[in-house]
Parts: sequence; structure tokens; C-alpha cells
Amino acid sequence: MELIERYLQAVGFWLPNRQKDDIIAELSADIHAQVEEQETTLSRKMNQAEVEALLKKRGRPVLVANRFLPQESLIGPVLFPVYCFILKVVSLCYLVPWLLITIGLMIANPALPANQASPSWLTALATVSGHLWTAAFISFGTVTLIFAIMERVQARSNFLEEWSPSKLPPARNRNLIPRFSSSIEIAVNWVFLIWWAAYAHSSEILIGSSVRVSLHPQWSWFYWGYFILALCNATLAAANLLQPYWTATRATLRLLSDAVGAGLFCWLMKANILAGIFLPNVSPQRAMEVTQAINHWVAAVFPVGVIIAFVVAATDIYRIIRVKNA
Repeated sequence: MELIERYLQAVGFWLPNRQKDDIIAELSADIHAQVEEQETTLSRKMNQAEVEALLKKRGRPVLVANRFLPQESLIGPVLFPVYCFILKVVSLCYLVPWLLITIGLMIANPALPANQASPSWLTALATVSGHLWTAAFISFGTVTLIFAIMERVQARSNFLEEWSPSKLPPARNRNLIPRFSSSIEIAVNWVFLIWWAAYAHSSEILIGSSVRVSLHPQWSWFYWGYFILALCNATLAAANLLQPYWTATRATLRLLSDAVGAGLFCWLMKANILAGIFLPNVSPQRAMEVTQAINHWVAAVFPVGVIIAFVVAATDIYRIIRVKNA
């Protein structure tokens, strides 16, 4: 039938020359067998409309041809899950922190005060967005290129097929606390406690033999706050060392500890705690300028401290939810 020949010709247009004849012969035999079966059922010849409906049911020629071709993709199904995971890691560990820090520094920048006209803010945001798209394009493009190369190597060598179940890592308990990390935490907290009690108990701190730093009287709140916090963290780490599994109670205590520490840290950044610096061979006026500059820049990075505090709190809350659902 002419309609079938036209259909086979259209399919053959999309096939490679080396395989075209064999595929068209196979497809032609299949279609003619289907026509004969249909005509036997009808006890008559099929008319053109019925043949057209049969061919339409088979699909467009380009789609039918595609079924006979080897399936190709830039990144195949073997590597695609790993590819998606790496993109998430790049986003969470590079792009998101970069964006948050940039926005925090932009907010803290005295060149962009809150009462300034909106076009300056819009210009700054447009600049940040442009840099973000550039960073995302470069990082995602690099990852995609690497995985595309790996896909071609995998297709030729099948190196991913060479593996042994015995070499798989042991099953991991997400609520297990490594005793090594607990030991390090205990040591760090006790070293901090000893140093803190020896050198930070006074509002007058001597650095070396000639540099003296003067702190505001409210320093005592920060001194005792961090002292008690380090003592609590050392105690919690000791409990984790003895029973190295997160429980809902200990995870909640960790959240409270981190929240108190973050609160003290953010308060310290905004408190202008430095009262004065006394340097040899430096005039009092110049020393006061240095003091004010240090207080200014510590306060300027306050938004970054808030962002870090929220990230730590979110991690602790996730741990609590995970322990309760275990």
C-alpha cells in the first residue's frame, strides 16, 4: 500500500544508513502482518482510512525511528543520581553560604544605610544576582562537564561495573556519636576553661609586656556566661563519651547550649565591649581611633553571626527530630 510505503520512507529518513534497510524490513513485515490480521478479522481489504488509523496508532515516524536507535544522554542513569547529589552539595556548601555572607556584608556595609534611596539597594541586589548566576553557571557547568566525560569513559570501559559487595562501608548509625570527637570536645573545653580563668577574668587584659586592652564593665557577663557554657559543654561531651548515642534529652541540651552561645556571641558583637587599647609609642587619640574601628567592624559582621547562629540552630533542631523519629 502506498500509505505504508510513505510511512516506512518517513521512518527511514531518521535512521542511520548502516541499519536503515534491516530496520525498515523488520518494521514493514510487522506492519503488513498486522494489516493481514486485521483484514482476516474484517473479511475484506482495509480501506485507506483504516490503514491511516493503524499507522497513526503506531506513532509519528520520528518517534518510531527513535525506538530502534541506541538511547544516548549527556549523563546516563548510572551516574545521574551521583550528579544530582554533587549539584546539591555545590549549592548548599558553596552557593548558599556565598550568597548569605554577601547579603550580610552588604547589609552591614555603611555605604548602604537603611535610609538610603532604594535604587542603590536595587543596584546592589542586581550586582549580587549577576555574580550569583555567574558563580552558579561556572560551578554547575564544571560539574556537568566532568560527569559528561565520566559518562563517556564509563560507556567504553564499564569501570563502575567492577565492584565487590564486601568492600561496601559498614552500616552507619546516624545517632552514634564518635568517641574520638567527644574526647576532642572535652579536651578543647577544658583547655578553654583553664585559659579563660587565667587570662580573661579581668576587664584589663595584658597582651605581652606592653599592650593593654581595657574592656567595659559588662564584660563580666560574657566572662561568666562563656565559663558556665564551656563547663556545660564539657559535661555533655563526657556524657556522650560514656554513652555514645544521641538521645532526645541530650540533643535538646545541645540546642540550648548552642543557642546560649550564639546569643552571647551576637550580643558581644553589638556591645562595643572594647573600651580602649593602650599601645606603646601610640598617642591616646590614635589608640581611640583604633578602638572605635575594631568595635565598628565587629558590629558590621553581626548579620553574618546571626546567619551562622540560625544554621547551627537548624542543624540541632534537625538532630532532635531525627532522634525522636528513630
